[in-house]
Amino acid sequence: MATEDIASESTAQATRTYPVAPGVRVNVRSGPGTTHDIVRVLPEGASVPIFCQKAGTTVTGTYGTTNIWDCIGSSEYVSDAYVHTGSDGYIAARCA
Repeated sequence: MATEDIASESTAQATRTYPVAPGVRVNVRSGPGTTHDIVRVLPEGASVPIFCQKAGTTVTGTYGTTNIWDCIGSSEYVSDAYVHTGSDGYIAARCA
């Protein structure tokens, strides 16, 4: 199952959202890494659902250094370094 399928299939099931680091506008990218295109920017104070997670570029942010990227929609990823999940590891299924 493709990442896009997981995200769209999970949209109705995702009820929990996680806050983005305060005072930060986070880039949403088309894939799990800084080499992927920016598709939009989250506003300060945003919260995001996490449908699945995937390893990618290592990023240092508000919540530490990690290579985990959170899929927040169809082909939309943000670095977990900017999302407060309460964990340094994976908290959702791995993306395909």
